[in-house]
This record gives sequence, structure tokens and C-alpha cells, in this order.
Amino acid sequence: MPQWIAQRSRPVPDDVRRIIATLPEWFGLPDANQEYIDAAETKETWTVRADGAVIGVALIDRHFEHVAEVHFMAVDREYLGCGVGTALMAAIEADARERGVALLEVKTLGASHPDKGYAKTRRFYEKVGFLPLEETDLWGEDNPCLFMVKPLVASAR
Repeated sequence: MPQWIAQRSRPVPDDVRRIIATLPEWFGLPDANQEYIDAAETKETWTVRADGAVIGVALIDRHFEHVAEVHFMAVDREYLGCGVGTALMAAIEADARERGVALLEVKTLGASHPDKGYAKTRRFYEKVGFLPLEETDLWGEDNPCLFMVKPLVASAR
């Protein structure tokens, strides 16, 4: 398996648009997709490239000094399961630790929804150390929102 390198990047909204198009089972809502593309214009961006092309991208929010949120992450279909997402998360986590961030957060579709693709998404986040925190109706009754967190520092206790 290749050794992927994830790095902070300039904004890549066209790449976000292209990658989303390869994953319609995850990104099937045109309005939500456009919000991700628009967010890619301004949010902190991390990418993995292969032969110069972006094959994975993550957008990060920093709500507070101690929290970083993975607002969006996607890997081109051709590279799913090849370690690209893991490389993105490792780089984002290393950067967060250097900045003194105590907690990483991500929101995804909750387990009370039967979507098999998002079950894989939750397993991925669990594999890289995220824990389910709370499932809410933030996105409406039909789209349960699961908050997942990853502590980066030991408890003060």
C-alpha cells in the first residue's frame, strides 16, 4: 500500500466538487453538496495527492482554541480503503496536538439510520479513535446527526 502524505493546502473547491461526484451514495443532496463546495473556498484545507491530483480532502473548523472539527472529508472512490482517509486524519491530529487542541470532533449520520455507507463511515472514525458522543435531530428527524469526538490530551484528573 502506498505511503500517503497529507498536507495543509490552498482551497480546492473544484476538487471537492469532483470527489463528491464520485460518491453519490454519500453525497446525494445537491444543496448540501454545494455547501461543502462553498465551504472549500474558505475553510482550512488538508489534501492527499497522487500524481499531482487531489484524491482526498478534509475541511477543518476551529470553533475554539481547544477544539478542531472535521467539517468535511472525502476520498475519491478509486482510492477508498487505501489509507488516504487515515493519512488525512493522522496529519490533522498531529497538527491539532502541536496547536494544543484537546478535542477533535466530527458529525456524521447516526446509527439509528439504516444507511450502510454511513455505517462504514462510523467504523472508519471509530478505527482512528473517535468515540460516539450523542445522536441528535440537528439535521431533522430523518437524518440523525451523530457527534463523535476524539480526546487528544489526558484528563486533568
